[in-house]
Amino acid sequence: MRPENQSSVSQFLLLGLPIPPGQQGVFFTLFLGMYLTTVLGNLLIILLIRLDSRLHTPMYFFLSHLAFSDSSLSSVTVPKMLMDMQTRQQSISYGGCISQLYFFILFGALDNFLLAVMAYDRHVAICHPLHYTTIMRERLCVLLVAGSWILSCGQSLLHTLLLVRLSFCADNAIIHFFCDLAALLKLSCSDTSLNELVIFTEGTIILFLCFGIILGSYIRIGTTILRAPSTKRLFKAFSTCGSHVSVVSLYYGTSAGIYISSSSWGSKDIIASVMYMVVTPMLNPFIYSLRNRDIKQALEVCVKRIKFLKWQSLNPLVAVRSTGKYIS
Repeated sequence: MRPENQSSVSQFLLLGLPIPPGQQGVFFTLFLGMYLTTVLGNLLIILLIRLDSRLHTPMYFFLSHLAFSDSSLSSVTVPKMLMDMQTRQQSISYGGCISQLYFFILFGALDNFLLAVMAYDRHVAICHPLHYTTIMRERLCVLLVAGSWILSCGQSLLHTLLLVRLSFCADNAIIHFFCDLAALLKLSCSDTSLNELVIFTEGTIILFLCFGIILGSYIRIGTTILRAPSTKRLFKAFSTCGSHVSVVSLYYGTSAGIYISSSSWGSKDIIASVMYMVVTPMLNPFIYSLRNRDIKQALEVCVKRIKFLKWQSLNPLVAVRSTGKYIS
């Protein structure tokens, strides 16, 4: 009898994306460009928030963590996918697969919690504007982010530990481009009823908790605006919440597309996964930068500083005399 916590599989075979052989180069270039855009866009948002003191507010504090989570989520899966497309060696070790799964669940869950926290922040800002600074204190913001990280780590660790107790006997081909939990459970020759029960109960609780906070926050925001309707107030609410609503729609829309039909993995589910892990993290920086006046202003200030530093290096004597004029 083979012990349940021992696996006879030393590596898995990732079958990857259903791309025609002659179009591998085109898709490699496309996904590489999207990945670089994702990482650079999210890192730019983090950098702007760190450098501009006007962005040192709770909303942008949460946004910086969301940007880090988005870039990390893509980095967990996309580089491996690109390497497989280039080298045609689509194997991944057992330890590498488990590690990839752990961080995928971690950053996916972190996105979920941070979106709920950001919805609560917007609710306080619009429904209790006079008490916003007293409610959303620095201590509370740090606790909310720390709690999101702790819960995400716990959720990821729970599913990972339940998975490593399973055995994988013969078939090691994963019909996907990364080590997904549902696909791995289908390959196991052990009893996965406990894993499925935990996924259903824990996933349902977390989903309803986070989505309930988001939905409840926006219901309160809507009732507050309708109680004293005005064009100025509607515009302020839209500019404040529009970006967050767009990101929430993308996140829950793509994640629902992955897991609603997870019982029969196919090309549609792989496309939904690409949307969730590649497209959505890439679009989030554009959504926040294009719809957010503060981010635009911070970017303009950063560009002006870079231009001034470049001009200062070319004209050092003139720059010294004008330092007070250009730098405050």
